[in-house]
Parts: sequence; structure tokens; C-alpha cells
Amino acid sequence: MSGHSKWATTKHQKAAKDAVRAKVFAKLIRQVEVAAREGGGDPESNAALRTMFQKARDASVPLDTIERAIKRGTGELEGVRYEAISYEGYAPGGVALIIETLTDNRNRTSAEIKHLLSKNGGTIAEPGAVSWQFDRKGTLEVKGPLDEDQLLEWVLEAGGENFEPQGDNYVVTTEPTELMAVRDALESRGVSVLSSELTLVPQNVIPVGDETEAKKILRLMDAVDEHDDVQNVFANFDISDDLLASVAAE
Repeated sequence: MSGHSKWATTKHQKAAKDAVRAKVFAKLIRQVEVAAREGGGDPESNAALRTMFQKARDASVPLDTIERAIKRGTGELEGVRYEAISYEGYAPGGVALIIETLTDNRNRTSAEIKHLLSKNGGTIAEPGAVSWQFDRKGTLEVKGPLDEDQLLEWVLEAGGENFEPQGDNYVVTTEPTELMAVRDALESRGVSVLSSELTLVPQNVIPVGDETEAKKILRLMDAVDEHDDVQNVFANFDISDDLLASVAAE
């Protein structure tokens, strides 16, 4: 599993424990609204909404808050219309970045993302320059310990692709369309699914072993992720667990 994924997991764990939680809630609610607007307000017939609904529930967003977001998305309640825009760029060391945003002001968001990249040693890239290096996948974090042979059998039976250990848990990979079916199948087997989401997985990763370089990359990732309009930041770096823990502790 790439260093980016470990960074994302650390970020999500931290968000559940401190003041960042409110910002996480706001971003998830915005994603629910957009999914409802684009595909309707029924999670059973709108796969994207079901995925975002579950992601919000995994993050402990209150059910009534999610339901109001769905109603804003479908027009039952008044709300802001957001536009999905992705930016491609590079972090220090040539690390590829894809930044997904939802914005009500394209010009403002574009200017601010470019500024954040420039300020933190990154650069913006032309559309298509980076995206070909990533594949869209579904990922689920499941609670360990588990019999790994048994887990692999269940994952493959359910239509998933594979899994990798990540700390005490496991990250299961699926095709995007199979994400919720695999989740349902694993939960029916008694497996505890901690989170599930659609993500971008790098085809190849750039190893980062230098602590100074790692700090620069993570500083940029955090700065961009903090922006209110940014929903996801994907990158293709690989930092060892020990180095990631060392940098995160500072």
C-alpha cells in the first residue's frame, strides 16, 4: 500500500479525535449533496450516493445531517450548487498529485490551489499529465486480525481483487462498481469494515527515503487537504511506516 494511503489513514484517524472533525463533516456533507443532485436521492438506486452515505456514516456524521444534505441535493431544500473540478500537479521530488474539489466559485478555487502548490514547493500540471498514472478503485479498510487465506477467499468470492496488510488492519481493493457489494459480503461474514470509499490508486510509486523530502511532501499534502473546497488528494509517493511515523510525530 502506497505511502499516500498510509498518510490518508493517519489523517482520518486524527480527524476523528480532534477539531478537524468538523471540517471532515463539512466535506462529506458536500459530497453527499452532489451525489444526490447528480443521481437522485435514493441510495438503493444511486450507487454513488450509497457510497457517500456510508462514508459519512463511517465518519459518524449524524443521520439527520446526511438526510438534509440529500434533500439539498435533490432540491427539496435550498442549497448551494457545487461544481466538481480536478487539478493535476506535482509535489516535491516529482510526486504526482490529483486534487479533487467541489466548488461554488471555479476561479477562486483554481487560484487558491495554484497558490498552495507554489507556496509548498509544488507545481500545477496540464489536464491529463498526471491522471493516466492512476486507476480508479474501491477500497475498504477492515479490522484485523483475520485469517489472511480466509479473507482472500471471501474477497475473491465477493468480486474483490486483493488485500494488503496495513498496520493491524487490512485494505481490500475492488473495482469501483463492486465496492458496496464486497462490503456487504464481508460484513455478512462477520468482518468489521471500518471504512469504504472510491479512490485513485497509483500504478507505480516513487520511494521517498529522505526525511527532509518526506516532510516537504507531507506539508504540501496537508496544506492542500486543509482547503475547504478540496475533497480528496491523491499522490504516488511511498514513505516507509517508520519514516511516516517519525515525521507525523514532529
